[in-house]
Amino acid sequence: MKLKRLGKEISRVVPMTFLLLSGCSAFTQNAGDNYLEFKTTEEIQEFFQYRNDGSVIVSGHRGGLAKDFPENSIEGFQHVLEQMPAFFEIDPRLTKDSVIVLMHDATLDRTTTATGRLSDYTFAELKDVKLKDSDGYATVCNIPTLEEAIKWSKGKTVINLDKKDVPMHMIVELVRKHKAENHVMLTVHTGAQARYYYDRLPSVMLSAFSRNKKEFEDLMISGVPADNMIAYVGRTIDDSNAEIVEKLRAKGIRCMVSYAPTIDKLKTKEERRKAYAEALTAKPDIV
Repeated sequence: MKLKRLGKEISRVVPMTFLLLSGCSAFTQNAGDNYLEFKTTEEIQEFFQYRNDGSVIVSGHRGGLAKDFPENSIEGFQHVLEQMPAFFEIDPRLTKDSVIVLMHDATLDRTTTATGRLSDYTFAELKDVKLKDSDGYATVCNIPTLEEAIKWSKGKTVINLDKKDVPMHMIVELVRKHKAENHVMLTVHTGAQARYYYDRLPSVMLSAFSRNKKEFEDLMISGVPADNMIAYVGRTIDDSNAEIVEKLRAKGIRCMVSYAPTIDKLKTKEERRKAYAEALTAKPDIV
């Protein structure tokens, strides 16, 4: 896949650390070989169910952090799928006129060529704004809408919508509109949020916070079936959450950890490779 930075064509392929760690040295040139297509909600639930087989599913944080490909961009998602199967955690936020777009920060400065708060711009005013890559270079990529991402992801992957400032009823309406329960996952921070979505979208997969005893018990009280969820258990699996992880897995729930705030920030490929090799000895189910 080729993109252009503003004024400069690029075609560099930068592998995700986990792909290197797995020992795979050959990149798939046809992204279709790496697509995750689920024709039914039963299929997506089966895919994410915990199995005691050592398998690890890769989640692209903000869609991936490859150089030259911006976070929260469809181009970035596609770039990852040209290398490996993955699903993607992305960040929906509202513009001034209530269009849902993808943007991690509440402000535009870090990831775009504009400045100020996203909520101060209408979607039309963002038309000519370009996304920046992880090095801060402007690319030709525009800010995508969530609706565009949902349409694009069908038959290719699963997009996991983090909880930002978008009212939950708007997310429900959009998922229903596109009948997207078999390729959209919803992040929830509380049992009440999990129950809200389950009552309205009973087949949708949830990525639920369960980092400690309080969050675990809150999630269990919600009554949402285990088949409908994966669990985010923190930055690693260790003595502080091992008991919770065991209980979740006993219910068939995969446990996800995030190395984005730690390992992914290491400067060199070798540092990341070494840190991932050590981190994976904790045997997470999703990274």
